[in-house]
Amino acid sequence: MSSFKRKAPSKQASLAPGTRFSPASLSTIITSTGIPSLDDILGGGLPLSCLLVVLAPDSHSAYGELVQKYFIAQGLSCGHKICVADDDAIHLVKECMWTPGSLQSTSTPPSRVEDEDDEKAIQHDDKIKIAWRYEQMKRFQTTVSSATSSADDYCFTFDLTCRIPESVVDAAIVAGKLTFLDVDSPHDQDVPVRRIIQQIQDILVASSAAQPVRMSIRALGSPQWGDLSPADILYFLHSLRGLLRRHPHGCASVSFSPHICTDAWGGPGWQQKVGWLADAAIGMTAFGANPSLISLFPSHHGLLQIHTLPAPHSILPPSDRFSALRGLSSSAGGAGGTGENNLAFKCMRKRLIFETLHLDLEGGVTERRTTPSTNAIALEAGALLEPPSINADGERKKATAHVEVELEAVEDLKAGEEIPKGPQPIAEPSKMKKPKKKVAFHSDRPDLYDF
Repeated sequence: MSSFKRKAPSKQASLAPGTRFSPASLSTIITSTGIPSLDDILGGGLPLSCLLVVLAPDSHSAYGELVQKYFIAQGLSCGHKICVADDDAIHLVKECMWTPGSLQSTSTPPSRVEDEDDEKAIQHDDKIKIAWRYEQMKRFQTTVSSATSSADDYCFTFDLTCRIPESVVDAAIVAGKLTFLDVDSPHDQDVPVRRIIQQIQDILVASSAAQPVRMSIRALGSPQWGDLSPADILYFLHSLRGLLRRHPHGCASVSFSPHICTDAWGGPGWQQKVGWLADAAIGMTAFGANPSLISLFPSHHGLLQIHTLPAPHSILPPSDRFSALRGLSSSAGGAGGTGENNLAFKCMRKRLIFETLHLDLEGGVTERRTTPSTNAIALEAGALLEPPSINADGERKKATAHVEVELEAVEDLKAGEEIPKGPQPIAEPSKMKKPKKKVAFHSDRPDLYDF
């Protein structure tokens, strides 16, 4: 008789700071983008070996650049190795936000408190008291809470009014954790796409597999990149994605220049092609170019469109099951997730938030007229005022009003009779007789269909 011994589960390898296992699979390691609501949309975070593309077509805003700053600040806070490809990369890093509780952070004095009401509303959520019959109902939420996402230093809470200290940037450069790649080079005879790909490959090969590497490329396709064609952009994304697949300890975030984010530049289906070559692709369309949307959604700054969601080692993206933000939609099921693409974003004084698109409360801050204006009453009555005239004595006549009243014909009067003078009793309107129902078919046995 043979005995069987249960095999003990092997100990999991320790993860690097700022990373965790994906809620969908233990074979996938994810890291934070620095924005808790964006992490939730991606299914918990950006998986390593994956590529994120941000399309921001509004040339009057810099939301794509803001996402890159969050991505860099999160990497510096966790101690990851960061590679920034930009013509002025050092200036971009020094403008990144930082955690408000740091003693070395330099805070900017606020000139105006735009989100003061939002802060008070968030603090007042737990203290508000509602009717007893609604206590068991789910509270109305538009985004995920940042307090739950900051556990285990996975996603730090950044403040847009705080700037990263120069000592942190200098220490990262000396330690070799911050590398800059110049896009514009006088030695390039062709577009710098191939040179940047080669430099990124050298960095991934030289780095340790136990240390995550973040690649940040800002404003791809801008004039500093030269005269790029749609084929050059697609080649760059395809080559970068292939490098990340061969080196699974790296991840990348790429933001496009505003003028190449639409189909007008790349041709029909351009955004769809970009989504095919990226693991995650989102579009941030601001309301700056459409004043009608600004008046319709005053509490939002733009719409968020999801083109592609990351799905490593699986067919369906984990966001469909584990995204709480997409599950807040009314069309989502009770199990959470699988919500419609009905999201928006707003940039307040201290943070950038992605949330579900919703209208404000009726009434809001605008006034509503409950009674018609006097002009409307005059027009409905048909009153036409004559302009004031001058009589023979030189005096101005008072303006008079002429009202035309059209009498309906009386059916009861016979031809040739005059309408009687004086008040007449008002006749009650006769009741309309309803037509009988008719059967649209005939049968040999009408007793079965007797109505």
